[in-house]
Amino acid sequence: MKLVCTQSDLSTNLSLVSRAVPSRPTHPVLANVLLQADAKTNQVSLTAFDLSLGIRTSFDAEVLEGGAIALPAKLLVDITSRLPEGEVTLDDESALESETATGEGLIVTLTPKSGHYQVRAMSAEEFPELPIIENAEPIQLTTAALIEGLRGSLFATSGDETKQVLTGVHLTVRQDTLEFAATDGHRLAVLETTNERPLDNSEQLEVTVPARALRELQRMLGHNAASDQAIALYLDQGQVVFAWQNQRLTSRTLDGQYPAYRQLIPRQFERQLTIERKQLISTLERIAVLADQKNNIVKVSINSASQEITLSCEAQDVGSGRESIPAQISGEDIEIAFNIKYLMEGLKELPSSEIQMHLNQALTPVIFTPLGGLKMTYLAMPVQLRN
Repeated sequence: MKLVCTQSDLSTNLSLVSRAVPSRPTHPVLANVLLQADAKTNQVSLTAFDLSLGIRTSFDAEVLEGGAIALPAKLLVDITSRLPEGEVTLDDESALESETATGEGLIVTLTPKSGHYQVRAMSAEEFPELPIIENAEPIQLTTAALIEGLRGSLFATSGDETKQVLTGVHLTVRQDTLEFAATDGHRLAVLETTNERPLDNSEQLEVTVPARALRELQRMLGHNAASDQAIALYLDQGQVVFAWQNQRLTSRTLDGQYPAYRQLIPRQFERQLTIERKQLISTLERIAVLADQKNNIVKVSINSASQEITLSCEAQDVGSGRESIPAQISGEDIEIAFNIKYLMEGLKELPSSEIQMHLNQALTPVIFTPLGGLKMTYLAMPVQLRN
């Protein structure tokens, strides 16, 4: 195998795929990146796979001699990221033929314009195949819709590995819509986007995808995909694949029954508020300085007569803060309290300048929705105020 590529192409693609390399591999070959070079298409593909998450990317190169080899991921990333810009030649040879090698195996030589590096490699045959979903019709999405859905849901997933199914985003594919839902038990985010190409049948598909895989997908899409780029989504029991251009991400799905989250969202409300979103966030950020000192709780007092809400925090032995902002309020006055972190994280992802807040009682779920635009619902559970 022999190829010539640019340092930037090699380094950029290596850093993308290496995120699927396990930190503690269960088998030595999993610490490697599979490099495949095709002399007919002049394409080089890189693959990393930890048996749960797999990432493959491709780029153009001058492939003088095709082949495949498994290279140590961390070492290769560290070397290539530090090489000077310009062309790099990769060449593999048997270690038995190499004067610098000891023992058996394979050696790959990297030759930038100013140096010469040799790296011990493994046979490509040892590298596990990425899962392929056969006979499945892909669901076509645009990059913009997928990024929207991920941005509006990923933040609400649980980090608690004991609640396995809650560490992922639940995708529901209907005939012409795709719904993203995430909850950690304290809050819930639900966002609906449109399928670019509606499904032929009316059956509904549901799957829960690990947040870790979707964060990598978000990073890859943000890195090099146009907003109207078509993404093919393949679903199967136990596996999900996202494919576009020269990129591919595959992930195991999460087992277990996802909570019936639709039942958590109230249908009717006694109170409704319309608030300027950025003003609310900036006020919360100031109050958060004090809330962080104590228990992260912010109190929200809703005053219908003055058409304003007051945010306040009492941090014993430290100080207190309060600030009022105007709001359009319908319904009776009430005091309610939230974990300020949950409140701010949700508000930051609501994609509109004004938001609506719907609520009933001091301890029932509170719903936040954007005014116009995307169909997104953010549910936050209030906390009990202790006098």
